Amino acid sequence: MSKRDYYEVLGVAKSADDKEVKKAYRRLAMKFHPDRNPDDENAETKFKEASEAYEILSDGQKRAAYDQYGHAGVDQSSGGGGFHAGAGGSFSDVFGDVFGDIFGGGRGGGRSGVSRGADLRYTLELDLEEAVKGTSVKIRVPTLAGCDGCDGSGAKKGTSPTTCTTCGGVGQVRMQQGFFSVQQTCPRCNGNGRMIKDPCRKCHGKGRVEKEKTLSVKVPAGVDTGDRIRLSGEGEAGAGGGPTGDLYVQVSVRDHRIFERDGQDLYSEVPISFVDAALGGSLEVPTLDGRVKLRIPAETQTGKLFRLRGKGVTSVRGGGVGDLLCRVVVETPINLNGSQKELLQSFQHSLEKEGAHQSPRKKGWFDSVKDFFSEI
Repeated sequence: MSKRDYYEVLGVAKSADDKEVKKAYRRLAMKFHPDRNPDDENAETKFKEASEAYEILSDGQKRAAYDQYGHAGVDQSSGGGGFHAGAGGSFSDVFGDVFGDIFGGGRGGGRSGVSRGADLRYTLELDLEEAVKGTSVKIRVPTLAGCDGCDGSGAKKGTSPTTCTTCGGVGQVRMQQGFFSVQQTCPRCNGNGRMIKDPCRKCHGKGRVEKEKTLSVKVPAGVDTGDRIRLSGEGEAGAGGGPTGDLYVQVSVRDHRIFERDGQDLYSEVPISFVDAALGGSLEVPTLDGRVKLRIPAETQTGKLFRLRGKGVTSVRGGGVGDLLCRVVVETPINLNGSQKELLQSFQHSLEKEGAHQSPRKKGWFDSVKDFFSEI
């Protein structure tokens, strides 16, 4: 009996990538698995057919041979070394490849005793001036470093770890349950894949020790809260001699007593007297580069923004220099003496005689209130 085309069996095009092939097989395997169709021989046949197709199309070499020679290129009887239903765990192995992540890992995951070290995060607090202009700081970071007593192997000097005889160094054992293949952590080596008969006394066989190291961090000019500086290879040492993780330095800029940053711009509140607001004047205001004169025109109102161009921040990402925006706040005098109060009352009477044009915003507000109540 001639076999169906493998692409037709899975319902995918010849141009389908590995992800599409896997997805198609997953769908068919769930639909026709014998455990879900115990009384349907046809379902078992379709499951085996789909498993055979996946076994070939998920393997690069077998798929290339099949694309060139058809079934003859992968048929064992023709010397192709193809799918064989009698091979050890054939269907379950394929099924385990697709659903292995559910049971703790698929086939060919490598030795679990060797793994990359964890990445670390360190929060670095900076003053606004340091963040804007850049700086260099030293930080102390607690981490797991490779043990120098055993060079990270975990075994006593002069000895070496041996491969676990239970799992063969994989770190996992496979349990067969019908057509299902369930992988579990090896109970003998606890998933390390290696056994240490004589552990290192310094690290007690772990290959890593707790250590605090001092690092110098160069902070570029223009960083802001939320920016990260990556120090490659400064994280935790890997287990079993694996590669070291990275250290991410998270920037947090402290609040400033004068300035508030918004991107590349700086904001500052500048209090002025009501005399300067009414008659105009000039005053010195601070910037991150020193003092500059700010001219206040006559009749300035609270909330007026004055822009000082180029007095802001150059972002670490570039894009020019921002501005400093000064928001003036007219300050009401306090602790007045009797003479000052009389002068202000006299001043108020003179304004009332002149009419509403002296306080246009006040008149406009009262007119709005009057209209509001007349409409109720």
